Formats: sequence, C-alpha cells, structure tokens
Amino acid sequence: MQAAVHNEVQILQQQGTFSVQYRERKIDAKRDTTRLMIEAKEGGVARLIERDGKPISAADDAAERARLQDALQHPEEFVRHHRRDASTRNDAIELVKLMPKAMLYTYTPGQPQLPDVKAQQIVLDYTPDPKFHPPTMLSQSLTGLAGRVWVDEETKHVTRIEGHVLHPVNFGFGILARLYPGGTVALEQVNAGDGHWIYSHVEDHLVVRAMMIKTVNNNVDMRSSHIEPLPALVGYQEAIRMLLAAPVPLL
Repeated sequence: MQAAVHNEVQILQQQGTFSVQYRERKIDAKRDTTRLMIEAKEGGVARLIERDGKPISAADDAAERARLQDALQHPEEFVRHHRRDASTRNDAIELVKLMPKAMLYTYTPGQPQLPDVKAQQIVLDYTPDPKFHPPTMLSQSLTGLAGRVWVDEETKHVTRIEGHVLHPVNFGFGILARLYPGGTVALEQVNAGDGHWIYSHVEDHLVVRAMMIKTVNNNVDMRSSHIEPLPALVGYQEAIRMLLAAPVPLL
C-alpha cells in the first residue's frame, strides 16, 4: 500500500502534464450525457455529443459550439472555473497520503481479477485503524470508511478501490457537513499510455448533509472509453479547437 500510495500521489500530481482524449458518459439522477473530453494543460475540456445514449440535436450542437467559442474568447473564466479542480486535487492528495496510516490492511486472496488487466492483482481489505488521529477536518472522513482495493502486482498501481461508510462522519462537528452510513464509492483507473493513468469508472452513492440545511442523495456513475493519449501536451484553447473540429453525429 505504501508503494501504491506513492504512485497514486504521482498520478494526481501529473495532471496537467500530459494530454489524453476520451469519451465520458455520466449518469446521475437528472441526466444521462456523453461528452468528448480532452485533458489540457489547464484542465479538462468537454463537448456534449450524446444524451441518453443518442446523438444530440442540431440545436443542442449549436449551443455547445457557442459555449466553446465563448470559452475561447474569455480565458479568465476558464481559469477561474478550474481553480476548483486544483483545490479538489490537493484535497485528494492529502487523503491518499494518509491511507497507509489511517487504515489496517488484510490480504484477501481468491478474489475476482479485473478484466483487461494483464498482471496479477493483489487484493486487500482495509478498515479504520482505531489508533489513527485525523490531523485535519478533511481527514476525518477516513475514520468512517472501510473497503477493498486491487493493486497491480507489477506496477504497484491501484486498479480499483471500493469503500463504504461505516458510521456517520461529521465535518466541523457536523456543522459544515455530515456523511451518513451505508453510502458506497468505487473508483477504477487504467494506464492511458506512457505510464499515465486516468480514471475509467467512478461510481458513488452517498447521502450527505451540507451546512445543516440540505440532505442530498448523490448517485453518480461515470465511465470513460475510447481513451487515446495525444502526442503532446496541449493548451485548453487548442483542445477546444480540436473538439470543435471533431465530427459529431446529430439527430
């Protein structure tokens, strides 16, 4: 796990240092959308191409083109939007670094191996270490999670991790947020080429109350496909031009 955590931190820190193109289908309580994505130097750029698994209309495509053209003309808005991505990445790095200390791990042999992974995968179960004292408010979340992790034996990269919420977890004594028991999360990632890894499947079913006001049932399933590394790192404006030039079937 120490080796896997080291590699995972490197993956998070490498975001923005290489470019890859793929399709991302996201299904939540409100919509089912598929977007053509390019990871650019400044952050991800997306173009809507399908709804409910079907091509979008000409009107929808025109609106999408106008949105991307507007992003070309107003780079400050794009940068402001993706500052949140950097904050989220830093939070993820903080939690990942604490995983070896926060959890107790047990080998779990005989588990199903993930498809499309050539090497043997080592499977471990993890539970909270009662001796762990969270150093930050964010890291309190680790005290209420247990689950299972698959690690590629050759590369020592995490290929899948599952987690479920054991008991209520409060942030800021429950004033800022409260994570309710019974929720589940699952992440899978694949090698996108040249040693670069990206998420191929993200699924979460969580019940969260924010600021003591609203309780939200968060149910999201995201899957990436048609993953293709680009020959060089591209800026977001070049990525937008590539998306605009891509042929998109319409209704």
